[in-house]
Amino acid sequence: MKLTKLFFALLIIFSTTSFKWAPKDSIAVSSMLKSREFYQIKTYIFKNEQQEQTTDAYLKEAYLPGLKKLGIENIGVFKPKPNTTDTLKKVIVVIPFSSMKQFLELEDKLAKDKTYLIAGADYLNATYKQPPYLRIESILLKAFSDHPFLTKPALNSARSSRVYELRSYESATEAIYHNKVDMFNAGGEIKLFKRLAFNAVFYGEVVSGAKMPNLMYMTTFADQQSRDAHWKSFVDSPEWKGLIAMEKYKNNISHIDITFLYPTDYSDY
Repeated sequence: MKLTKLFFALLIIFSTTSFKWAPKDSIAVSSMLKSREFYQIKTYIFKNEQQEQTTDAYLKEAYLPGLKKLGIENIGVFKPKPNTTDTLKKVIVVIPFSSMKQFLELEDKLAKDKTYLIAGADYLNATYKQPPYLRIESILLKAFSDHPFLTKPALNSARSSRVYELRSYESATEAIYHNKVDMFNAGGEIKLFKRLAFNAVFYGEVVSGAKMPNLMYMTTFADQQSRDAHWKSFVDSPEWKGLIAMEKYKNNISHIDITFLYPTDYSDY
């Protein structure tokens, strides 16, 4: 009799505990599935070749190794392809973060890394008379819901011939901007890019930047010829023609900036 009572008591405790924890576990799993990365786009601007060389060495030998020690992978480092409209030398770094907490804690953690401090000494201890850059610009983005994590592109062509296309789409108002983001997600623009093998690295909503409201994304191609052929197939596709014909998606871009980049030899992709 006592054993029977004990059995039922244990059964009740087990059942109550199971039902109590299951919803919490489900919420945790659901939260993980819905999580999105954050991206920082850092642009280093130089006035001379010496600054560029100093910053290149810092990024290659100190900054990227320091980030990777902290579990931050798939860091892209690029330089603009030469053009006549922007003659300033630049290095553009794309850094993925798993959370805002990771982003906010980065500088404090690097400051405690002795290997990083030694490797980056020339850059970190530069004097005001010989700064390693003219200025740094920073943009913070949140990944799109339909492309929540950065995708490392698979390209076999020589790095010097690759085309990484960084686009910024500005909108007239916040509401119109959200409409353009919806066009990428619910409207199927991301799916179309994927079907046509644009090798998208990321799509991001700009959380903080100089040209808000705007979104940014990066696509990659083996060379310029491949890039042009892909965009022709995009413009000619029935999906795109159907999207731009929809009244709800009309006039949702007020300005576009396109930057063509190539990866440095120490970029992760």
